[in-house]
Amino acid sequence: MKTLLRFLQNGKTQFHVAALAKEYLDAHNFTQISDRENLTELAAGRYYLAPFSSIVIPFVKGAQSTQVRIACAHTDFPMLKVKPNPELKKLGYLQINVEPYGGLIKETWFDRPLGLAGKVILKGDTSFHPEVRLFDSQKPVAIIPNLAPHLKRGGKEGELDVQKELIPIVDMVAPAADSHFLLSYVAEKLNISPDDILDFDLYLYICDAPTTVGMNDAFVTSPRIDNISSVCAILEGLASAEPSDTLCIGALFDNEEIGSRSKQGADSTLLSDIIKRLAASSQLSLIEDGFYLSVDVAHATHPNYSEKSDITNTVLLGNGAVLKSSASQRYVCDSESGACIIDLCNTNGIALQRTVNRSGMPGGQTLGPIVSSYLPMRACDIGIPVLAMHSASELMHKDDYTALADLITAFFTSP
Repeated sequence: MKTLLRFLQNGKTQFHVAALAKEYLDAHNFTQISDRENLTELAAGRYYLAPFSSIVIPFVKGAQSTQVRIACAHTDFPMLKVKPNPELKKLGYLQINVEPYGGLIKETWFDRPLGLAGKVILKGDTSFHPEVRLFDSQKPVAIIPNLAPHLKRGGKEGELDVQKELIPIVDMVAPAADSHFLLSYVAEKLNISPDDILDFDLYLYICDAPTTVGMNDAFVTSPRIDNISSVCAILEGLASAEPSDTLCIGALFDNEEIGSRSKQGADSTLLSDIIKRLAASSQLSLIEDGFYLSVDVAHATHPNYSEKSDITNTVLLGNGAVLKSSASQRYVCDSESGACIIDLCNTNGIALQRTVNRSGMPGGQTLGPIVSSYLPMRACDIGIPVLAMHSASELMHKDDYTALADLITAFFTSP
């Protein structure tokens, strides 16, 4: 849990999650290598690739691979993204223009202290090699105040007008207020000139710290449980794997919350290209010798809305990791691959639950079907159950994370 709590606290954006993952891997004797490396000639050992600033692909390889096991997760989560030219002055307030990233529950972002974080791009040695700097305000700098109920009387309830209602306040207009006040603030914190900034990917994030909840401190409430919990469980599982005839790979992708269709998303050729390069000198068959896990959070059955869940497959916080399946293959598990995970959990004493969506409710989709479309191997969707998924602060049970980390460790280390 210590690793998870540290990531939840400090993983403010996907770029920070990737940086934390690299720190964790460095501390556990993984070596970062360049994409230029000849992967077929690597000696047995622990390595990782970080081809883009928001993803990390660690792996543990032996001298010769006879089987491959992969666990995928995503580093991103719903946030508010700062638009280009974001500065606004209105009625004496300084505000910044933002847009939703992913399917956040918008109402939960009102009246919350919001920090600012992401990456800032500076002029480099050449136009095609700019400098990338991480940024974190490390304090609340913005807030989106709600409208009092007295002022809503007589109005129509409906979908939020995000361009109007989700614009945060950052300060009051001063006599000498800079027209580029946001970039000036960022530049000051980075000890650079505003003119040095070529571009940026900046987000507002929830400043709440992960907090234990409950009479016996069984729960954790925190922003970003989806999907930092999966990232950490994969890292812990890989750290337990020793070089062997099993090629163990973790793929921590970006952009899952917006469809995965990017160079750093799961719906690209990146992972398949890396696997082909790693396995080029072996007789490994992905179909016969491959297995991958799509690791993402699952919907727990809500005690106040139990009618939203399946009538015979109840998922409860504290009852273990979750194996997800779907007739439509929105979750990629089938009976043959599911049986492998069930037996693995039974053998290792790991608590496991099953979930399917309530009939007539399609639910979400994970990395599972996307990766399955180009990696022809057995696969399952797993994760921890949560309540308030995509809220500003989500809810999980400590025991479920332990079960998930144990499951992924067994997945990577079992014969």
